[in-house]
Amino acid sequence: MISAAPEPPPNTPPWWQHCGHDATPAEPVGCRGIHVTGHTACLAHLADTDRNAYLNALTPGADIDHRGTPFTEDLLHRLLTALHDPTTSQAHIGDAWFGGATFTGDAVFGEVTFTGDALFGGATFTGDALFGGATFTGDAWFDGATFTGDALFGGATFTANTRFDGATFTSDAVFGGASFIDVAWFGGVTFTGDAWFDGATFTGDARFDGVTFIDVAWFGRVTFTGDAWFDGATFTGDARFDGVTFTGDAQFQEVTFTGDARFDGVTFTGDARFDGVTFTGDAQFQEVTFTGDARFDGVTFTGDAQFGEATFTGDAQFGEATFTGDAQFGEVTFTSNAQFQEATFTSNAWFHSARFEMASRLGPLVCGEKVVLDGAVFDQPVTVEMAAREVSCARTRWASTATLHLRYAEVDLRDAVLEYPVVVAARPDPFPSLYSDGPLSEAELSGRKPGVRLTSVGGVDAAHLALHTIDLSVCRFAGAIHLDQLRVDGWCAFATTPTGRGRRFPWRWSRRNTLTEEHHWRVRSARRPARARGWTTPPPDAPELPPAAVATLYRQVRKSLEDGKNEPDAADFYYGECEMRRHDTTRPQGERALLTAYWALSGYGLRATRALVWLGAAMAATVAVMVLWGLPVDEPKPTTTGRQAAVGHQVTLTTDTPDPVNPTGPLPDRVTSERFEKALRVVINSVVFRSSGQDLTTIGTYTEMVSRLAEPVLLGLAVLAVRSRVKR
Repeated sequence: MISAAPEPPPNTPPWWQHCGHDATPAEPVGCRGIHVTGHTACLAHLADTDRNAYLNALTPGADIDHRGTPFTEDLLHRLLTALHDPTTSQAHIGDAWFGGATFTGDAVFGEVTFTGDALFGGATFTGDALFGGATFTGDAWFDGATFTGDALFGGATFTANTRFDGATFTSDAVFGGASFIDVAWFGGVTFTGDAWFDGATFTGDARFDGVTFIDVAWFGRVTFTGDAWFDGATFTGDARFDGVTFTGDAQFQEVTFTGDARFDGVTFTGDARFDGVTFTGDAQFQEVTFTGDARFDGVTFTGDAQFGEATFTGDAQFGEATFTGDAQFGEVTFTSNAQFQEATFTSNAWFHSARFEMASRLGPLVCGEKVVLDGAVFDQPVTVEMAAREVSCARTRWASTATLHLRYAEVDLRDAVLEYPVVVAARPDPFPSLYSDGPLSEAELSGRKPGVRLTSVGGVDAAHLALHTIDLSVCRFAGAIHLDQLRVDGWCAFATTPTGRGRRFPWRWSRRNTLTEEHHWRVRSARRPARARGWTTPPPDAPELPPAAVATLYRQVRKSLEDGKNEPDAADFYYGECEMRRHDTTRPQGERALLTAYWALSGYGLRATRALVWLGAAMAATVAVMVLWGLPVDEPKPTTTGRQAAVGHQVTLTTDTPDPVNPTGPLPDRVTSERFEKALRVVINSVVFRSSGQDLTTIGTYTEMVSRLAEPVLLGLAVLAVRSRVKR
């Protein structure tokens, strides 16, 4: 703590006994300089003889009291010359009382040694104040002083307490290389010009509470051994703290940085508290080391926030922080917790190559644009809660279990490393607020649907990946391994075939779930633009896969769906697999022909309508053949024949059924209701009951044989297709 002001020197007139020189009715007191001991005037208004006698009587290290005295350059020079120490070639002063003094010209105190207390409280420096290289062994008080010109304290040494409380620096203030051994107080100071503290050393506490820096504030390479307090300070110009070392706690609560704030390369050994700070310009904390806790709760970053390559050894707290510009946390190391509860990012949030060693929770946070976790490493089990437009996790490494609860986001998992199970789930409801009763505000994402869309799992070992209620309509699966072990739970939507009709009515695609890789292949393989209508155009970076590769993807994802007991959707992927095999020119022609027939007749056993249409057509054709050629004119009746024999002879009789008589005459005459009814009975019996029991002509017999072979197959395909849709 700062001690009270020292007592005045003994045997001196009281403070209210002013010099009174040049008093006027408007200012009856006149000169406020204190009397020189033994005289009735201040040093400035002594007679020359008395002044010379006083100065000649001074010795190096003597105490002086010239409170309120108006000093010219010449008078100050004569005073310091009288205190000159021949051993050091510099002025040496004991206690120096200059409170309320006025220095009209330049005040040159360079290299002066103050062995006692140096008290300049309320002094006015009209010209430059030059204290460069001065040494203050006792307390140095500049509280309430006014520096109209430049204030130069570069290289000065302050061994005891230093106070600049309420001082005003109208021009530049330079403290570069100064050393503050004990507590340094700058509370309430106003620096109108540049404030330079480059290379200064504060061994004790440094208090800059409520200080106002109108122009640039330079604290480059400053060392704060004790605590540094900047609470409530205002930096109107740029604030430069590059390379500063804070050994104690650094307090910047409720500070306002109107210009850019640069803390590049700073080391915070103690706690760093920036709660409630407003950064109107850019805030740069590149390569900063936070050994203690770093608190940025409620901070507002209007410009860009740069924390690239910073190290947070203690907790990093950004609760309710607001980032209007880009937030850069690339290559940051979070050794302890990384707390971003209810942080709001209006623009992008970059966490690429960051390392989260102990973080158990990231979020909930809201990002109006993109959250980038590319190359990030999560060493411990973590829950990630984000509402963002995009979430990129390319090459992210999950060294333990992880759960990603997301809203609104398009998620990219390309080349992510999953060593343990990772769940990506869409959260249907807004995240609850930790600081209020209502939900977390999502104003940055208003007007968008809260669903989550996965864009790629290429290069991922899907054995540890589980998806819950995710839109997979644009997801690229190419390059992933162990897709057959992918867990797809909840409502996960895949891409579908085009729903419109083609130009050649009534041709249309039957609706089914597909992979986006099939969309890309069909667009690339379409010979005419019309055939690609409705299929998704591949992006420039999408690999060009052959049908065989797409078939493999279908087979693996189908296995995953089957293991999840999702048989209906698995059937769609079997359809897609067969489609790709049918279009695979590397397969034998016979196999492709068989697949083509299988597709045309029943959609690979998955299109009941198609099989029933073919069955109906086959039965209609069979009925037509039967009516026109298959049924005889009349049903043949058995005829018994034999020879007349003599009495007593054995009689032999033979009963035969004559061959059916083929119908003759015009074809229209053969079409009768009776013949149609018989033909229909024959066809139904042959398809369902396998026997017609009807005498037929030769053409009818062969037609029935073909019908008994083909039409039950078509019926079976229709039943199989229905079964694939209702199987449990």
